[in-house]
Amino acid sequence: MITAKLQNAINNQIQAEMYSANLYLAMSGYCMSKNLKGFANWLRVQYQEETMHALKFVDYILERGGQLELKVLEAPPTEFGKPIEVFEKILSHEEHVTSLINQLYAVAVEEKDVATQIFLQWFVTEQVEEEASASEVLEQLRMVGDSAGLFYLDKELAARVYQPPAAPAQ
Repeated sequence: MITAKLQNAINNQIQAEMYSANLYLAMSGYCMSKNLKGFANWLRVQYQEETMHALKFVDYILERGGQLELKVLEAPPTEFGKPIEVFEKILSHEEHVTSLINQLYAVAVEEKDVATQIFLQWFVTEQVEEEASASEVLEQLRMVGDSAGLFYLDKELAARVYQPPAAPAQ
């Protein structure tokens, strides 16, 4: 059984993950409206990943006998600026999500819930990857600026596909 404090913290994380998904979907739509289909694709894949993250938390809380509480989501913005500004916002957002995961882990430690600590290890590792991925694109955008290289990068990002994580070995 999961404690009430940890249950509440996980429900808050589900809300944060769903907001992230909506944010990336809004960013994807914004990029599509600017004819940056590669950036839009990269963000659509990010939307899928964030949705999967939320569902992992949903499944976990239910497996532990907890009560799922879906909370109201704030609407994301609709304007994001140039691609470099989009990715600055993405990196900042991922750093924020990392802090949320770290806070959730701290609650699991405080509640002496080893199972949740183990479960959260995947998210800790995932956040390292999320920040690195956003940072990589941001650095590439800084290198190309507003030059024709932007369109090459847009084409490269169009190749990204969503790949659900492999099921853990039994």
